[in-house]
Amino acid sequence: MIKQMKLGFTYQGEPREIRIDVLYSDRKTLGLEVTRDGQVKLRVPGRTSDSTIQKFAQEKKAWIIEKYLMMEGRREAAAERGVPDYVEHPELEKKYRQLAKVRIEERAAYFAARMGVSYGRISIRAAKTRWGSCSYAGNLNFHWKLILMPPEVLDYVVVHELAHRKEMNHSKAFWAEVERILPDYQERRKWLKLYGQTV
Repeated sequence: MIKQMKLGFTYQGEPREIRIDVLYSDRKTLGLEVTRDGQVKLRVPGRTSDSTIQKFAQEKKAWIIEKYLMMEGRREAAAERGVPDYVEHPELEKKYRQLAKVRIEERAAYFAARMGVSYGRISIRAAKTRWGSCSYAGNLNFHWKLILMPPEVLDYVVVHELAHRKEMNHSKAFWAEVERILPDYQERRKWLKLYGQTV
């Protein structure tokens, strides 16, 4: 069974409303999802009361609004950008991959020296969910689309992966190392979250 509810909020001085699809099932817990096309889905156990659902939605209101606006921003950015040139001209992807390898190798060498770390092989790939990764052996993988992003965003991903050469986790020590090299890393990270999928 599916019900709908609405969540009102104010954004940039204007009243807004988010429609939430409430989906009842045999699950035991309440869960939230905001899809890429901006649909908000609240999955609940079959006998959950309306008051419990309303309370849960209010408790998660800030998270829902943040994710909803993020997806909205991505859609708007993609619409403004139009069809990427590498989609219309597939041969350009090979060129971009080559450029990405050269640029990323340069930036990795530069930042590794500053951070006092070493690394192994650098590979340029097209991972579905990651912009970069670092293996325990010290090999680094990066998405070729980083070359299409602002240089400071590419640098952030490089520094992020090199920081894993000191901390193979996302602990406070890890983020402290990233911040030591890039004091404004949070802004770069925010850009990647908001617009990375539109490139």
